[in-house]
Amino acid sequence: MPTLIIENLASTAITVPAGATLLAAIQAAGHDWPHACGGRGRCVTCRVRVCAGPEHLSPPTAPELRYRAAGRLRPDERLTCQTRLPTGQVTARIPRATQLPHVAYSE
Repeated sequence: MPTLIIENLASTAITVPAGATLLAAIQAAGHDWPHACGGRGRCVTCRVRVCAGPEHLSPPTAPELRYRAAGRLRPDERLTCQTRLPTGQVTARIPRATQLPHVAYSE
C-alpha cells in the first residue's frame, strides 16, 4: 500500500488508502495537521516539502498551480488536501512556517 513518510514528525510512516488525500490519511493516522481552509485548496497551510518520490504523487491540481504561479508554493511543495498517492512511497517534511506550536518536530 502507498506510504507517506514525514521525516520531521519522528519519521512517521502513514499508509495512504486508495483515493484518499494525503491530508485525510494524515488525520486518519491521528496526527494534528494545519489546514486553515478546511482542506479545500484555498490556503497553503497544509503544504509539505517533498524530499523523495514525487513521481508517485498525483499531478498538481489547479489550486496548486495557481499558488506556484503566485510564488506561494515552491516547486517541491504540495498541498496535502489536494494530493493523492496512488502508488509507491513518498518522503516529505512539513515546512517550519506551517508547523504547529504544540507538535514536537525533529530537525
